[in-house]
Amino acid sequence: MEDKIGCNVLNTRLDGYLPSEYTDLYHVHVLVRQGTMTFFDGKNLFTSHPDDLVIWQMSNHITQVNYSDDFEADFLLASPSFLQQFNPEMVWASKGFIFIRLNPSFHLDAESLQLIDADFNLFRFRLLQTDDTFRRDTLGRVMQIFLYDLWTVYRHGLAQMETTDNAARIFLRFLELVQQQVRSNREPAFYADQLCITPKYLSQVCREVTNLPASEWITYYAAFELVSLLNDTSKTLTEISDLMNFSNLSYFSRYVRKVLGKSPSEYRQS
Repeated sequence: MEDKIGCNVLNTRLDGYLPSEYTDLYHVHVLVRQGTMTFFDGKNLFTSHPDDLVIWQMSNHITQVNYSDDFEADFLLASPSFLQQFNPEMVWASKGFIFIRLNPSFHLDAESLQLIDADFNLFRFRLLQTDDTFRRDTLGRVMQIFLYDLWTVYRHGLAQMETTDNAARIFLRFLELVQQQVRSNREPAFYADQLCITPKYLSQVCREVTNLPASEWITYYAAFELVSLLNDTSKTLTEISDLMNFSNLSYFSRYVRKVLGKSPSEYRQS
């Protein structure tokens, strides 16, 4: 892995690695060539086929990844710092972030496939230029091209997410705070206070960027935490309730049923 660079392109058959091996360290972009891959993102089970583009952002909690025997894919790894440094545009980045969050597997038509395939090949070519003094910066520019092409591929879905630069920044900061503190705080008013804005304005920003209220995004992240904790059978339900800052086990059980559709015990049994 190109640790100093922050990105790499691998092939499952040629390199002997699988995309799911990197979900905790990198943003993973998978271009399926052959066979199928299934995965669970905390809410939905997806099946990806040839010519599908799959994107696992590090904030996604990807589990239950399975590959068919004939599975083959190219996958692009990008570290958070690499993406942050070379992100060319905030508004489209925020739209893409949300669209990908809701659509982690997306089928490419012939034109889009040609576009993304060319980007993967350009990454490969530039990664081979080990004597290039400006190698990281050059790869950063390739990443910018890839992102512009990606947003072009998603343009029809992204066009529905009208926003402003300021709203995008507020929303991304809101998501960052929720990711950090959802175990202990699940009220929109708390995050509005952290952002020094009113709850009403926070709701306005969330709806402007995603057409969803702030409360739904908080619940979305809380569900990821609940699934992760409940899957860890070394923890008791009382311990999980305490970790999620519920006042009592009864309240915790009602919340889990509301969010996951099952009681904590039912979820573990299933």
